[in-house]
Amino acid sequence: MSEVTTGKTLRVSVVYALVDRSWQRSVELEAGATVGDAIEASGLRTAVPDIDYSADRLAVFGKSVKDDTPLRDGDRVEILRPLLCDPKEVRRQMAERQREAKS
Repeated sequence: MSEVTTGKTLRVSVVYALVDRSWQRSVELEAGATVGDAIEASGLRTAVPDIDYSADRLAVFGKSVKDDTPLRDGDRVEILRPLLCDPKEVRRQMAERQREAKS
């Protein structure tokens, strides 16, 4: 998945965004660091203690990852917020409204 370079440091960013507020931290880590290491180094666990850090809420550049995923220099770790609504349900409702409008 990710390349790991030994003997170097990595600069990555860790991002968490809500509808009305966001946090972004740049961190420098040792080569071989993981997503979990980046989150710890970012200080977001302290700054925003109610974030859900479960594995299904983590991504690197939008691709779902686990906390033990190795990082590459320049990666952006994303902590995903819960969906406010189910996208399948929204599509179903839109299709229903379109059918009603055609009737």
